[in-house]
Amino acid sequence: MRRLLIAGNWKMHLDLRGAIVLAADLKRELAEVEDRDLAVFPPFPFIADVADTLNGSAIEVGAQNLHPEPQGAFTGEVSAPMLVSVGCRWVIVGHSERRDHFAEADAFLNAKLRAALAAGLKPILCVGEHLEEREAGKAEEVVRNQLEADLEGLSLEDFRRVTIAYEPVWAIGTGRTATPAQANEMHGKIRELLAARFGRPAAEQCRILYGGSVKPSNAKALLAEAEIDGALVGGASLKAPDFCQIARS
Repeated sequence: MRRLLIAGNWKMHLDLRGAIVLAADLKRELAEVEDRDLAVFPPFPFIADVADTLNGSAIEVGAQNLHPEPQGAFTGEVSAPMLVSVGCRWVIVGHSERRDHFAEADAFLNAKLRAALAAGLKPILCVGEHLEEREAGKAEEVVRNQLEADLEGLSLEDFRRVTIAYEPVWAIGTGRTATPAQANEMHGKIRELLAARFGRPAAEQCRILYGGSVKPSNAKALLAEAEIDGALVGGASLKAPDFCQIARS
């Protein structure tokens, strides 16, 4: 059985005090949750403080992004070794907001993925289609192309440390959510694509999360699907009661 992972992407929200309060609330309220993995992804300035607040809990901390180079003249960027040094265990790569708003191409994301793995971080690679691509019947093609390019050159050993998040772009922050059946179908197709590339055993072990307007009212139904191994939660992760309810679903 694949162990569920519930991850909260805080995006560009909160201030330092709000981040610490939220982390403290989660540490207290989720202390008894032991049958699944939990992680939060604060904005860069808050990572160290959130990691300190969560110290002693089972909730791990990740970053929302990274640069592929370990150091250098890249003003405004943050490297994988820097993230590790402030307590990060995870990092998100290829979120649709990075792809769309910052024009991050698959070759660049592949370099980020390699950098994360080289530093010992556990990456969550996000893939997903836009609404017009789904309506044109190209959803599977889009996701396949993203996976093939983003995972290019990874060894089997490296792949075993990667988590995939399927996030249909049309469902992120829109209030629209793929139905459990729609999400499960795409997760199954992703697993088949991974099996063709890395073999059936590795694909069966890989966790594939769903992201896209996950909230307390739909989390139970989504997580009940056989191919869905957890959730990458956006807006609902900013409210401790909501995230806790999802984490217990």
